[in-house]
Amino acid sequence: QVQLVESGGGLVQAGGSLRLSCAASGIIFNIAAMGWYRQAPGKQRELVASVTSGGSTNYADSVKGRFTISRDNPKNTVYLQMNSLKPEDTAVYYCNAHWKWFYDRENWGQGTQVTVSS
Repeated sequence: QVQLVESGGGLVQAGGSLRLSCAASGIIFNIAAMGWYRQAPGKQRELVASVTSGGSTNYADSVKGRFTISRDNPKNTVYLQMNSLKPEDTAVYYCNAHWKWFYDRENWGQGTQVTVSS
């Protein structure tokens, strides 16, 4: 049974920081590309940051220089460090795993709310 469990969301003032965590189980974590997506009310879900199994990272332009994605393979966990938060970062943040074992697989977490007040 695959589980991606996010934690670390909450309410923070603009300029503040939060660290999201996503603990994975039931997947072969060290071969999975992991990502963080977000969805604000009335908007489409968008990619925030991703990290490949080899450690290469990619960021949305809107978060470059403020957010950092990292992974800890022994702990089957991916993190998103969010600094200098802005009200426009307010959204539900979702963890995503994309991996291939005989066939392509993709899994999502349940999401964690991040609210940034001005």
